[in-house]
Amino acid sequence: MIITREITPRLIELSKQFPVIAIMGPRQSGKTTLSRQTFPDYAYVTLEDIDTKIGAKEDPRRFLATYARYKGVIIDEIQEVPELFSYMQGIVDQEYKPGFFIITGSQNFLMYEKITQTLAGRIALLTLLPLTVNELKNAALLPQTLEEVLFKGFYPRLYAQPFDLKIWFSNYIATYVEKDVRQVLNVSDIISFQKFLRLCAARVGNLLNYSEIARDCDISPNTAKAWISVLETSYIIKLLQPYHKNFNKRITKSPKLYFYDVGLACSLLGIQSAHELFTHSLRGALFESMTISELFKYYYNQIMTPNLYFWRDLQGHEVDCIIEKTYNTLIPIEIKAGMTIIPSFFKGIIDWQTISEQKNNAYIIYAGDENFQRSYGQLIAWKNIKEIFSYEQSS
Repeated sequence: MIITREITPRLIELSKQFPVIAIMGPRQSGKTTLSRQTFPDYAYVTLEDIDTKIGAKEDPRRFLATYARYKGVIIDEIQEVPELFSYMQGIVDQEYKPGFFIITGSQNFLMYEKITQTLAGRIALLTLLPLTVNELKNAALLPQTLEEVLFKGFYPRLYAQPFDLKIWFSNYIATYVEKDVRQVLNVSDIISFQKFLRLCAARVGNLLNYSEIARDCDISPNTAKAWISVLETSYIIKLLQPYHKNFNKRITKSPKLYFYDVGLACSLLGIQSAHELFTHSLRGALFESMTISELFKYYYNQIMTPNLYFWRDLQGHEVDCIIEKTYNTLIPIEIKAGMTIIPSFFKGIIDWQTISEQKNNAYIIYAGDENFQRSYGQLIAWKNIKEIFSYEQSS
């Protein structure tokens, strides 16, 4: 079944303006499927094929010339042969062909360095994360309960074919996450790295303390920082930074740790079924992680910079997410895993409005099924997360 991706209109629009389009994102987020569905007349090649990779490395000019007669070419996992960027530059400078090269990659750090060196001004960059709640709703594939969604996550393949989730995620971690990180950092102690991944999952939704996680994993803080950096640039985790403008030294400086895919976090935590999530101690943190990821997906799908933060002062007042709409317009969002609306849902919003002296729109994303308007903010059901942006555009 074809799942329409929300980023598709922007991809088509940019392909009419730039000769090279780069689609980056985690492995298995649907980059290849999106490219081939959007450009069905293009040639397709993947550099994860060993023979193809060797040929591209040994003779990049011949490799690229092979596709000159086509309408365009999709080159998958181009970070495997970064030397191609320089030769692509020569081709696009000789003849302007909008949208001729569609390239994908799962390692942002390797691609971005080469792009800025060789293709600046010639390339449009897109980030494709796993499926959104809204994409699954539109495809009639969204699981009925929040617990099922948290457990299954949002990788497209899990909705295209029947899989044993525990086996699929175990293989994903072994074949993709460990491979990518080891390729860059040359991690020799894979046992320690596996433990590190699980420790990150156990800290989902919490402030990141490098020294603490390094101690628990028996590695140095510098190693912990390096591993976190690669996990983030591989689109496995996301560090949400604190909002500090106009608050001077009263604000927490540490970032909060989230996973781009909540199903992966559940797997690393050893959660065996959706039923466990009804009473799991990290249910709230996992729901928060899913919601933060959904907000990032919206911005990336619109090809917009996601100005998302959290806010927490040294007295413990906190708002789960702050959208910086403009420098003077900040949108507070609280995330609550309860289904029943209770007064404590609004505490963070009230604290924020009092301390910041801002009375802008406020939202509470919760685990219920219906939207409600309250005096302190709009309650948004988890299935309707995207509606926040409809409210903002109309306000």
